[in-house]
Amino acid sequence: MTLPEFKKLDSELRQTLSHVGTSLRARRRQMELTLDEVATRAGCSESMLCKIEKGRVNPSITLLRRLAGALSINIAALFEDSTAPDIVQRAGERPRLNDNALKRGDGIVLERVGPHGPGIMLETDIHIIAVGGASDGLITHEGEEVGYVLEGVVELIVEDRTWRLEAGDSFHFRSERPHGYRNVGDVTARIFWVNTPPTF
Repeated sequence: MTLPEFKKLDSELRQTLSHVGTSLRARRRQMELTLDEVATRAGCSESMLCKIEKGRVNPSITLLRRLAGALSINIAALFEDSTAPDIVQRAGERPRLNDNALKRGDGIVLERVGPHGPGIMLETDIHIIAVGGASDGLITHEGEEVGYVLEGVVELIVEDRTWRLEAGDSFHFRSERPHGYRNVGDVTARIFWVNTPPTF
């Protein structure tokens, strides 16, 4: 995917940011917590949380994870859409999540493949990684994950080991092991990625 193609996602991503902000604010109010209380729990500033709730800032997935934890939910709950189909999602109609803080090069986009919400045990996404795009360091969380490289060349890091993966290669590991990835090729990479329980 070229930079102009990434820019075409702006309108959709703005809608996603607005939805995430609204979900965060609703959950915070439901728990009767102040902006300061949630920001302190998540390790960010109150002004940053305020901007996220208003849809003015695109938070990193790392920060979203901390905010979700502070509100006793998982990230998937922030993206729930009751209008989304529960069985079939057509090509070109699946929601996408962009993460500016993960950007190196043109960035990373997560394209939702399956539904997300209460009772869903599998989280399925296509990680679209622009040339030079990389995860925000190594992360850990509960569960396990499996992936299949659809196209491109990526470097997968799990603990102190690194693998170069190309289209057709797959992987599986426990999510508690520190892990990350980056696009080391010269074209956009796509990975079909499944993890359970949902974390994003």
